[in-house]
Amino acid sequence: MSAQSLTKTTDIPAVAPVRSRRTLGNRADGQRRIWNGVAAIAALVLVFPIYWMVNTALSENENLFSRTPRFFPFPLSLDSFAGILIDDGFWSALGMSAGVTAVVVVIAVFFGFLAAVAVSRFRFRGGGLIILLVLIVQMIPSEALFISQFRMLDDWHLLNSVGGLSILYIGTIVPFTVWLLRGFIHGIPPELEEAAMVDGCSRFGAFMRVTLPLLGPGIVTASVFSFLQAWNEYTLALVVMTKPSKATLPLWLQTFSSDLSATDWAGIMAGATLISVPVVILFLIVQGRLGAGMMAGAVKG
Repeated sequence: MSAQSLTKTTDIPAVAPVRSRRTLGNRADGQRRIWNGVAAIAALVLVFPIYWMVNTALSENENLFSRTPRFFPFPLSLDSFAGILIDDGFWSALGMSAGVTAVVVVIAVFFGFLAAVAVSRFRFRGGGLIILLVLIVQMIPSEALFISQFRMLDDWHLLNSVGGLSILYIGTIVPFTVWLLRGFIHGIPPELEEAAMVDGCSRFGAFMRVTLPLLGPGIVTASVFSFLQAWNEYTLALVVMTKPSKATLPLWLQTFSSDLSATDWAGIMAGATLISVPVVILFLIVQGRLGAGMMAGAVKG
């Protein structure tokens, strides 16, 4: 066999893999573009209600009832925001919601964290029953407890108070917090604490120095969940906070709608926009840890 024929036979296998790699690469790029397009469409669908809320808040009332929808709020109107910022009811509701949310986040995450550590790190009789009870509590509709919760707070003289509403929120949020943090704690090997104890740390010191820093994403995730539940909750507050002066922000939005007058849609959307601002700020601050926490919680436990 000649050298020229050897060269030709050895060149053919070398070209085929290159072409196949290019074909696979082009196919992968095409699939990536398709999925990117699907993700962009899904993002637009999710963002559009928020855009429409802000658009309505910046529009004049007479333009809201036009048969032709206006996708851009021209001329811009800040009258709805100005009316809210000078309303004493808004600031009273803001203080009530902020107080309830702060109490709920601190206490619910603290006790949920202690319970999650207990059921994850210690073996005791009834530990499995506690986890089962946590799941059962999650299955009970909150509406089924309204009458008993109202009577309980009425007997304790805690209606229309930060403490009374906080107790109900904490009882609702703690079971899920326990279940959430239990998954994070299970994902941290106890051998890390044992190694720290071998190096001279006490059990408490090993937990505080080794395990607790690794639980940062989980604690942030639980805190954000508690914040959202307490900040946006409506039905329990509607039952417990019967006085208008003790309304939370979701209840305060009812003041823009009345049976005797037309609904102020621009005011409702402006109020909803202002209520959403703290949530957006919170997500901007903790988005890195929150993303890591959600990913970790999805694969642990």
